Amino acid sequence: MLQYHDREWGVPAHSDRKHFEVLILSGVQAGLNWSLVLNKREGYRRAFDKFDPEKVARYSERQIQKLLSDPEIIRNRMKVEAAIRNARAFLKVQEEFGKFDSYCWRFVDGRPKLNRWKTTRQIPARSLESEKLSKDLKDRGFNFVGPTVAYAYMQAIGMVNDHTVDCFRYREITREFTNAKKRGAIVQRSFMKITSPSRSFGNQGG
Repeated sequence: MLQYHDREWGVPAHSDRKHFEVLILSGVQAGLNWSLVLNKREGYRRAFDKFDPEKVARYSERQIQKLLSDPEIIRNRMKVEAAIRNARAFLKVQEEFGKFDSYCWRFVDGRPKLNRWKTTRQIPARSLESEKLSKDLKDRGFNFVGPTVAYAYMQAIGMVNDHTVDCFRYREITREFTNAKKRGAIVQRSFMKITSPSRSFGNQGG
């Protein structure tokens, strides 16, 4: 759990495979302890084809039965079936937006929300953004994506930085985001220079 906190939790993610993994595991967490789910993550990766949504979306009743007999995952039929339905809904979002990443980050205007909590007791279980995300996901056919689950997902993939301000990871993640933002601005300026009409070419004849 400590390793997960120090290396993964709150780090902005932009891989659709990672989004699907965290979305499914966050739903599995509903009513359970996150450490229990995290301990079974490798089992889930094996059982759910490394969280490939295209493969999961095609799971049959026979595969559901196989999953329900797998001791390395949470053997809850409702959550297993929800994962399959969510895979199908996930693919529809990808079809509409190109990437699920493009879809979900809109709910925080494309950048992590940097909270400034002094104690863990201040960290909320949900937010206005998670309520909006939850509603939209439900409208699109997702299950086990209530506001609390949606917020846990947003925390995990770095849409919000909920490390307390005295935590070394708060500073590191904030700095990484700031540096990435600067690199993006530099690349954009360089691209604009390359694509702008050059004076040396403007006066060339045939």
